[in-house]
Amino acid sequence: MSTTSRIVVTGATGALGRLVVGELLTKVPADRVAVVVRNEQKAADLAARGVDVRVADYDDPASLTGAFAAGERVLLISGSEVGRRVPQHTAVIEAAKAAGVAQLAYTGVLGGPEADFDLAAEHKVTEQAILDSGLPYTFLRNGWYHENYTAQLPVVLEHGAVVGSAGEGRIASAARADYAAAAAAVLTGEGHLNRVYELSGDTAWSLDEYAAEVAKQSGREVSYAAVPADAHLDILTGAGVPEGFAATLVDVDAAISRGRLAGTSGDLSRLIGRPTTPVAEAIASALA
Repeated sequence: MSTTSRIVVTGATGALGRLVVGELLTKVPADRVAVVVRNEQKAADLAARGVDVRVADYDDPASLTGAFAAGERVLLISGSEVGRRVPQHTAVIEAAKAAGVAQLAYTGVLGGPEADFDLAAEHKVTEQAILDSGLPYTFLRNGWYHENYTAQLPVVLEHGAVVGSAGEGRIASAARADYAAAAAAVLTGEGHLNRVYELSGDTAWSLDEYAAEVAKQSGREVSYAAVPADAHLDILTGAGVPEGFAATLVDVDAAISRGRLAGTSGDLSRLIGRPTTPVAEAIASALA
């Protein structure tokens, strides 16, 4: 890797982006790191550390002109707005191609083209657009985050139940910080161009096992309430989750029941050079 070319992270003030930038700053000088953000104020702390802050919006392709430069390594962190991601990602890909970047890494979803659940659809289209662009790529197919579950712990403890429709399906999740470390590794290392990594935790667990671990650590009675998909949808919408997003979550549980998020390829621990964070550790952190 050139010692002068920058590493650019899009969506850098989001939950994953901030962790990636933090990892990069432990590996390279701040003047080698750039971020593309919508809100400059949210990146003020990064600017203060010497990071190059560039303002652009996935929804405004013209704003992305000049967001990248020839020879840079770019991480495209997928947008969070389901249903709008294909045009957003396409705008970034086109800007990266026009600039002549040396690498376009992308955070997709475990399984890639084989992922048969609704949430994967936009990721599959994005990966194909990157392939069609001809840019040197790295596909970081992220599995589930521990935080997807631990963020719900207050509700779980309130009701004494982990509610889901995943049956006995298993989930090979990892900490968001683990995925961030992997992204930093491929952006600063060599040998990752035109490679695909299936990223997941070292150990897959079931919702029943998760509930038991929460009960053990919290000292409260917590069990897994396995419900049919239609009941799960009713529970989520009844709790105020928008219907479209609730349907997506139920569809993910169906994918879990089919084993789609259980794969343990070992790619993540190999990239980060250590075991992935156990879910029990994430539960302990969230409870603390």
